[in-house]
Amino acid sequence: MTADTYDYVIVGAGSAGAVLAARLSEDPGLEVLLLEAGGEAEADEISAPLAFSSLFRTKWDWQYETTEQKQLEGRRAYWPRMKALGGCSSMNAMIYIRGNRADYDGWRDHHGAVGWGHDDVLPYFVRSEGNTRLGAPLHGQEGPLHVEDRAYTHELSHAWVASAVSAGLKPTDDFNGAEQWGAGLYQVTCKNGKRWSTERGYLAPARQRPNLTVATGAHATGLRLEGERCTGVDFRQAGAAHTVHARREVLLCGGAVNSPQLLMLSGIGPAAHLAEHGIEAKVSLEGVGSNLQDHPAVGLLWHTRGTTDIVDANTPLNLVRWKLRGTGPFSSNVGEAGGFFATREGLAAPDLQIHVAPTGFYDNGMHEPTSRMVTVAPTLVEVHSRGSVRLRSADPLWHPAIDAAYLDDQRDLDTMVAGMRRAWEISTQGALAGFLDRPWMLPENPTDGDFEQHLRTNLQTLYHPVATCAMGTGEDAVVDPSLCVRGVEGLRVVDASVMPTVPRGNTNAPTVMVAEKAADLIRSSR
Repeated sequence: MTADTYDYVIVGAGSAGAVLAARLSEDPGLEVLLLEAGGEAEADEISAPLAFSSLFRTKWDWQYETTEQKQLEGRRAYWPRMKALGGCSSMNAMIYIRGNRADYDGWRDHHGAVGWGHDDVLPYFVRSEGNTRLGAPLHGQEGPLHVEDRAYTHELSHAWVASAVSAGLKPTDDFNGAEQWGAGLYQVTCKNGKRWSTERGYLAPARQRPNLTVATGAHATGLRLEGERCTGVDFRQAGAAHTVHARREVLLCGGAVNSPQLLMLSGIGPAAHLAEHGIEAKVSLEGVGSNLQDHPAVGLLWHTRGTTDIVDANTPLNLVRWKLRGTGPFSSNVGEAGGFFATREGLAAPDLQIHVAPTGFYDNGMHEPTSRMVTVAPTLVEVHSRGSVRLRSADPLWHPAIDAAYLDDQRDLDTMVAGMRRAWEISTQGALAGFLDRPWMLPENPTDGDFEQHLRTNLQTLYHPVATCAMGTGEDAVVDPSLCVRGVEGLRVVDASVMPTVPRGNTNAPTVMVAEKAADLIRSSR
């Protein structure tokens, strides 16, 4: 860093922050600083799609855990979050899903997020996307976020899609087209078989610009407030305390955990809660840290026969093949196939998503399978339970208390059990059935009670926390539809935390969209 004052100071270089830094620095008359607590995204495990879960519980991971979840028999759920440039786009399973039209129209109609309906946000999805197969009018082919059909797909994933179609799901080759319903293979944010994060697609080219400064190892500890205006950011780097000032705005891009935490540490949040930690409420905003939503998932696993396991492909020869040509099993993102369906009649949009992995993937992949397996994971995408992020200490280096409130709303439990039943019926007939030997941890003919117990014992995150700084016009809204923090000038939140409700599907593409739209909102306000 060569200065202590910039036009824009961006906190967090993740899926949103990297996009925002790249877009704002396109104007050579602006000086932009990007602060990132982690380091450069330089490991082979980041580039290799197959290896994403090997980053969990390493130096690359914030290693968050939830509080004890009462519906999960008191278990704490582990929440991996990437601590490096690109954020979770450098760690995720790379599935490119935008969500459903109903999600964005719901933001507008039910939460007052004017300008965020589906037709409003579609141009930003298109602008960000560089799809190698799909084109106009619903897809972009020139955008920085490269999207492609996976270079390798295991036969078990193809077999599950065939089973789903024979069970009545519509076949689809585009979950982001006119309709989301159906079963098929997922497209991925890869380029030539290698991960294509926002760090690679957006930030790396932008770092050549002299008006963009990227500071890694810079852990934000607080926001500077002068009256009703945010004027800068305090952070620690290499053990020393620093302060940087913003001429125009500070832009929080820390995600659904770190953004509300930093707001509360700075005196912006629920007054009574802040007082518990000796923090003066400079701006009382009850919604900060509330409304937390995530997609819960649970694996249904079977031992297989007459086929391989993707773990079998973890060989030096396949690694060399991937490094040289970007092909072979190392280009698999593990969650290769899936689908969207409704668990009950009369729903206008899906409430369940399936993720299929040609291996035994459970407990976030922290356990290698002891035999060849396949995983079919029902995932709740219409979530009714609401959790929270709260401080455990006024020390910014302490992890906050994360209560995901999994299954606290009975509707979520009922939908998950129904989704498990439907996923079991799909998977045990048709093409996949010929590969199934016996189920793992469940009987051959499970009851709903068996499914419920399995759910409580094995539910995990699908890594999609959102909504803790929700946008809207109601009393609990943290930011307005321009993403400006209510009651504070010169401060916006730009990340997944501003989503009022979690979209139906994987959240990386929607987070990129939020940042693309935010860049236009910021430019238009100058």
